[in-house]
Amino acid sequence: MPYWRLFYHFVWTTKNRESLLTPEVESLVYRCIYSEAKKMYAPLCVVGGIEDHAHVLVAFRPAVSPANFVQQLKGSSSHLVTSVFKQPFEWQEGYGVFSVSEGNVERVIEYIRHQKEHHARNTLVEEWEHVHHWNVGPSEEYCRQLFGTPD
Repeated sequence: MPYWRLFYHFVWTTKNRESLLTPEVESLVYRCIYSEAKKMYAPLCVVGGIEDHAHVLVAFRPAVSPANFVQQLKGSSSHLVTSVFKQPFEWQEGYGVFSVSEGNVERVIEYIRHQKEHHARNTLVEEWEHVHHWNVGPSEEYCRQLFGTPD
């Protein structure tokens, strides 16, 4: 069995950033996300957000891809809300994902647990909150700054 320490911070929004995560819906969605994460052997799962988006910090085994993991969470939670409340509930296509070093796990947990306060005071981590191009990785310029130009 492999040894692993893989922590991911996911962010995704409701369709058209509608305020669909009312307190009643939010509770059901978060419980569903926790439940699905546990089914996929995720020993750490922290969920938080506000009316139009969710943040999830999770650790899961390397046999599961981040894309498959988030697809399962989003799909099962939207299906559950639609069936329980008999109203359409959709997540926006795509998501943001950030790797988190083990030393920063507590910082991200606190950020996620206090989403409502961060939004009320506008003390947001911009990179985690305003991702508009969901399929864009680091730019070539950013990589050159970090690693220099290849020889």
